[in-house]
Amino acid sequence: MAPSPPPPPPQTSRKRRRNICLVVIAVILGLVLLMVILGLTVFKAKHPVTTVNSVALKDFDFSLNLAKLGVNLNVTLDVNLSIKNPNKVGFKYTNTSALLNYRGQVVGEAPLPASKIPSDQSVTMNLTLTVLADRLISNSNLYSDIISGTLPLSAFTRVAGKVYILKIIKIHVVSYTTCDINIDVLNRSKSRGRKAEDEIRAATIHKLEEVTEKLKKRTLSHIVCYSHSP
Repeated sequence: MAPSPPPPPPQTSRKRRRNICLVVIAVILGLVLLMVILGLTVFKAKHPVTTVNSVALKDFDFSLNLAKLGVNLNVTLDVNLSIKNPNKVGFKYTNTSALLNYRGQVVGEAPLPASKIPSDQSVTMNLTLTVLADRLISNSNLYSDIISGTLPLSAFTRVAGKVYILKIIKIHVVSYTTCDINIDVLNRSKSRGRKAEDEIRAATIHKLEEVTEKLKKRTLSHIVCYSHSP
């Protein structure tokens, strides 16, 4: 029977283990470097793009309350918007709302439920924004705007969510969209003449009655929408 080979010297064993450790460390560093490069290039987080495709005046109900010298007003807008995810990974956004503002005051709101958008995809949705009449009528500028023939509104949408890079790195992204909308209720230009307060009060009922006669001609004009991200 042949004698067994002698065991390797301890120094050779330690050198082999050291080489294996160096190879493992080099592989780990290479993977980390690859992930960093991909995260800064291909998988770099981008903010979503929200676009308002159309705004339509769905309803405009108006009635004159002669007993209280006031008006009953209801405005409903149909808004079609799309959200594009330009990232190479999915984008999850949280519950949010589209807001309708009148001269800095929130007068309407529509919920925008949470969802997920796949990579390089867009989703389209239709929102119905209804003006809360009590908030609108309580604004002291309403009567003068109706008499002038133009009701200025603005729609605001904020979409915020998270992008997961390689399912490890979590990055917050957000997008804002604002639309300035003018509702032409009289189809006539604003008078440049200045009237005394008593003349304005005397003419208010007459002017509001003109509104009821001309509501069929109402249109949306000067719709300006713009989006931005931080």
